[in-house]
Parts: sequence; structure tokens; C-alpha cells
Amino acid sequence: MGEREHEREHVRVAVVGSGFGGLGAAVRLRREGVTDFVVLERASSVGGTWRDNSYPGCRCDVPSHLYSFSFAPHPDWPRTFSGQEHIRAYLEHVTDVFRLRPHLRFDSEVRRMTWNGERLCWDIETSSGSLSADIVVSATGPLSDPKIPDVPGLDSFPGKVFHSARWDHDYDLRGKRVAMVGTGASAAQIVPAVQPEVSRLTLFQRTPPWVLPRVDRDISDAERWLHRQLPFTSHIRRGLLWGIRELQVQAFTKYPKQLGLVEDLARRNMARSVKDPALRAKLTPDYRIGCKRILLSSDYYPALARPNVDVVASGLAEVRGSTLVAADGSEAEVDAIVFGTGFHVTDMPIAERVVGADGRTLAETWKGGMEALRGASAAGFPNWMTIIGPNTGLGNSSMILMIESQLNYLADFVRQLDVLGGRVALDARPGAVRAWNDRVQERMKRTVWNTGGCTSWYLDASGRNTTIWPGTTGEFRRATRRVDLAEYDVLRAPVPVAENASGTAAEKAGVDA
Repeated sequence: MGEREHEREHVRVAVVGSGFGGLGAAVRLRREGVTDFVVLERASSVGGTWRDNSYPGCRCDVPSHLYSFSFAPHPDWPRTFSGQEHIRAYLEHVTDVFRLRPHLRFDSEVRRMTWNGERLCWDIETSSGSLSADIVVSATGPLSDPKIPDVPGLDSFPGKVFHSARWDHDYDLRGKRVAMVGTGASAAQIVPAVQPEVSRLTLFQRTPPWVLPRVDRDISDAERWLHRQLPFTSHIRRGLLWGIRELQVQAFTKYPKQLGLVEDLARRNMARSVKDPALRAKLTPDYRIGCKRILLSSDYYPALARPNVDVVASGLAEVRGSTLVAADGSEAEVDAIVFGTGFHVTDMPIAERVVGADGRTLAETWKGGMEALRGASAAGFPNWMTIIGPNTGLGNSSMILMIESQLNYLADFVRQLDVLGGRVALDARPGAVRAWNDRVQERMKRTVWNTGGCTSWYLDASGRNTTIWPGTTGEFRRATRRVDLAEYDVLRAPVPVAENASGTAAEKAGVDA
């Protein structure tokens, strides 16, 4: 057994996932001179959530020039807000430009990652084989595993059922009676895309969202030419988009009452399209804007006002054959159910597959709520880092900015291991993780996400906000610029120091506090 272990493939770094986080990590590792790494991807192509979410109308709600890597600017975005197909193509482009394909292992779903305390490495079991790695970078992302509610009777539904992130393109919705369950960002894009072709669309709305108009347009040929010929103009555009969002942060984090002006804009947006007072009442939220994710759409409300759309202001409670029953007792006969009910964000399935130094899974360690030092390192999981970890999400800006900050932290993490030398690992100290998390949660108390009067996917089962960063992206970048060794225990592997005539080796183990 031990001999086979040593024969298995070993790499310096194993990256899990090939979305923005995983590809970004791969690029950063190469730029740091690390080429001994693999990117493990359970699917057969790169793209992450932008590969999986191919539903009709899928678009990004962050401007294109801000939703791209700073080290890979794209002058040819066709629209100010890009569609799924353009973002996925961009990630394929990044993969090729930075020559990442030799590192990619497709159809390799991680089944188990176990910390090996003797060898100071991670033993990794995948669907395509086994390997070990000195460092694991988990970049599976919070929007990767769909969540479908446990609705009584759903198993016996005779029609078609699928989640927005697993869209069945072989199923023709034309002329069908369709139920849309959920009113998040995906639903706000799916509803106007499918409404013209279905015979009847029933929206099951547990909580109405706040919706602002999407100010989207084609980017002209002249603009694209300018960005190609004078790249600094693209940087200026990106900087302006970033700066505006940085200025907005205080309203979300410190002065939520200021968001009342934004609510007025959202109400006017609704009033322009929804003339029926009863429908307007159904669609008007009773919580502070920003508490749940603010949606951007200029066609959601017009679609809901069409004659073939019914809005049920209640969640789906039961399925009886082809009849859907809402919590308020209303019923709808449908041929297909589309769930736009989000993802496993605060209970990420990958956490069940990571076994730390004490034999517990990450899910067990996080049973009381996710927490990680600077959003990256969990205590008891040496040389393991996560991209888009706990409390790194944003409510108003581009996650690519946060990912790049975490890549800075990863790069310095690797440098520190090189400086320490030998077979070595860094394990976040429980006290450091607790201190970081306490500071984050203290700042969270004043934010709109905690005080706005709603229940959102930002909150875990105990009502704690373990997803959002309560500050600016600039603050986070400063906080993750360097690894502070005082926040880590330095672990060293037993190494042979002498060998006597009979061939037996004496070993010693050193642990730096």
C-alpha cells in the first residue's frame, strides 16, 4: 500500500475547477514560475458557472470591461453587459493565450482530498485516477452546485423538470405551460426570454426582488478600435467602472438608509411597465433594497405584465401530478418546471470531500458556519486554499477583483513555502481565523445584508452572513497582499538525517511554532 502511494503521480499544486478562479490561479502559478501543477475539472471543458449556465437570456450583471482579468483585457467585448456565450469564449481565449491546456485534466471530478500528515501533502482521489499534491487550490466556486428544494410530490411530476444551471436544450418550450420557480437573477433573465414562446408562464415568487433597469447597449466598432489601438483607454474605462462601485460601498455597509433613493428608482422602473395595481403590489418588496441581490433588467417587468403570465406571490408547496400547489393554496397546471432556486453556497458540497489534519471533513469543521483566514485558509487544513472563500462575495461589483486579490495571496503563500524550504506546510492558526472572522462579522452588523429585513442566500442556516465581504475591493486587496506567517503554524515533515551500516534511518520531526 505504502509503495503504491509513493508511485502515484505527485504535483506541486492541484487546482480544482476551471472557472475564473481556477484559470486565474493557473495563470498566476505560471507567472510565479510554478509549472508543476494540474487543473482538475469535472466537466469536459473550461468555464465553470459560465459553462453550466446556458439558459435562454443568460447574461452578466457586471459591465464587461470590469468582468475580466486585469492581466487579460479584452478590447472586443460586443456589449456593455456581456452574454454567457461571450464570457465563456473569453475563458477559452484565456486558456489558449496563457497555454493552460497541458495542465488541464477534464472529466476528473474530485471525490476525496485527504491530508497526509506524514508526507505533508494532499492525497487526491478523482474520477479519472489518483494523485498527490503539496498544495491544493480549491476553485470550485459557490455557484456550481444547483439547489432544488425538496417539494412533496415532485418525484411523481409527469412533465419535464430541470434547474436553470442544467438547462435541457433538447426540450422545446414552445406552446408549453411552464412554471418558473424562484425570482433570482436567473429567473429575471429566463422569464422575458421564454415568455413570448410558451402558452402559459406561471412564476412562483416567494419573495419579490428589487429590479433596476439594465443600461445595456452595443459597443461600437469605433470604441473597440480605440481599445485595441490604445489599450490605456480600456484601462481607463475599467478604472471608472471600478471607482463608481467603490464609492457605492458605504451605502451598503454603513449607511443603508441612503439606499432609499435607489428604491425610488426601482419603483419608477416598475411603474413604467406594470400598470395593474394588484400586480404592482405583488411585485413590490417589503425589505430594503440591497438586502437581497439587486437585479438588473429592462424586460423582466414588461414580460410579467403580458397576458400569458401569472405571478403567484407564494412559494411552491406541493406537486400533485401535473398540478402545482402554492403555499397560499393557488394551483397551476403545467407541462414543465424550471427551478431558478440558486446554489449550495453556504454548504458547498466540495467541503464534504476535504479531510483535514484531524480526520474531520471541512464540512464538519464548518458545521457552525464557514470561516477562513482572509477568505482563503481554514484551520486544520494545511497548504489548502480556497478561491472565492467565506466572506469574499460582493453585492455591487465584480468578483474578478476579489479573485485577483486572492491570487496575490496564493502567490505569496507559494513564495513563503519556497523561502522556508524543504518539505513544509502552512496551517492557519485557529486564533488567527477566529480573529479575522470576528472582525468581519462585527463589520457585518451594520450592513444592509444583515439589517435590511430579508432572508437571502447570503445567510447560512443559522442566519449568519458567511458569504459577503463588508468592505471595498481595495480594502480586501490590501488585506490579502501578503501572507503573515504569524497567522500560521509552520509544519515540517520527518526527514531522514542519518543512516547506519544496517541501512536503518533515524528520523526527526521539527515543528516551528
